[in-house]
Amino acid sequence: MQSQKTQIVIVGGGAAGLELATRLGARYGRAHHDIILVDENRTHIWKPLLHEVAAGSLDANLDEVGYRGHCHKWGYRYFKGTLAGIDRAAQRIDLAPILDDRGNEVVGAQQLRYDYLVLAYGSVTNDFGTPGVRENCMFLDRRADADRFRDRLLDQCLRVSRAMLVDEASDARVRVSIVGGGATGVELAAELFNAADALGYYGLEVFDRGRLKVTLVEAGPRILPALPERLAESARDELQNLGVRVRTATPIVESTSAGMITGDGELIEADLQVWAAGVKAKPITGGLDGLELSRSGQVVVSPTLQSVTDPKIFALGDCAFCMLPGRDRPIPPRAQAAHQMAATAFDNLRRLMDGKPLRDFDYRDRGSLVSLSRFSTVGTLMGNLVGGRMAVEGRLARMIYLSLYRMHLIAIHGWLKGTALIAVGHVNRVVRPRLKLH
Repeated sequence: MQSQKTQIVIVGGGAAGLELATRLGARYGRAHHDIILVDENRTHIWKPLLHEVAAGSLDANLDEVGYRGHCHKWGYRYFKGTLAGIDRAAQRIDLAPILDDRGNEVVGAQQLRYDYLVLAYGSVTNDFGTPGVRENCMFLDRRADADRFRDRLLDQCLRVSRAMLVDEASDARVRVSIVGGGATGVELAAELFNAADALGYYGLEVFDRGRLKVTLVEAGPRILPALPERLAESARDELQNLGVRVRTATPIVESTSAGMITGDGELIEADLQVWAAGVKAKPITGGLDGLELSRSGQVVVSPTLQSVTDPKIFALGDCAFCMLPGRDRPIPPRAQAAHQMAATAFDNLRRLMDGKPLRDFDYRDRGSLVSLSRFSTVGTLMGNLVGGRMAVEGRLARMIYLSLYRMHLIAIHGWLKGTALIAVGHVNRVVRPRLKLH
């Protein structure tokens, strides 16, 4: 009688989940193991690129990865579905029914057994319960969110352009308010001006960046708190030179259809409102069957990345709360952390199945980089090569920023195809339109 295959289920096809599935599939294939990747989307796009998709600077159709084609090549299986709950006693996960865009059921609720479970379902924007945010603000959690923002942005640009044609003295503006002075908010604010400069090439001859009014709102004392103050000030100066109105120490207490209301009662009028002020672990409707969670809903893991409640369950990336010995803060929700966690989880799953002792996760902080579109890039590098912490700006910083995405491409496609895709990306920047307008 043939023995049952060892089944490893990975929930979430983001940076950590897809890289892990690729490694496991390449190592074990389908001979004695069944590697299953579960994700509610059909395609993967690197989340740090979503601000470019939102501004129209990046065509996601060229950069996204289809799970079905990818799994066929790399030896794992893909299930489209959303995690609804876990039954740890039965070693089973429950998947919610799949519905079409009209609400009709396509596939009913499903169950998948596991020998080992990896949770890598990521994070969502945290609105901190601020009134009106869910109703009036847009988020950049998924590609669909970025596409919706781009469509509304282009509609508003067209509306303003037409108003200027009718009345040359029109004071019509595209007013965008962004809450959150972290990397996402800052990068989106700069990318919008790159998009505005390009719109003249595509039919909006009377539109220019002067018609774009962007306000970046941060509750803290300064933007980009992860960077040294000098670099944060440099980024602020660059944004202000572009035309961004940067408001720090300005908490938002409510969002309305007309705009955002500050703690002082001021209304910041906006046609488009974006909330990028923080993240939390994606909530699971049916719960996680008693797994210990942090205050923000992350799965608490040991240094081996196993749940402190259940050693057969791992958690990676933004949904994991990992406090390593000797550190006073948990591992930050960054793409570089997800990449490193995937490598450690792969090694520890192999060791667990081989009966060998597991290794602790060793997070190597490579620094923080923030891209201000084609205008500038700022950040810090950390590590033995630079003897600690080094500030970088300009072309060098931009090159290193792009290398993070290139590392991800190589991790999920291999060296040959990954390198080819990097080369194709350079060609596309020359031959493809500067903006995606459809």
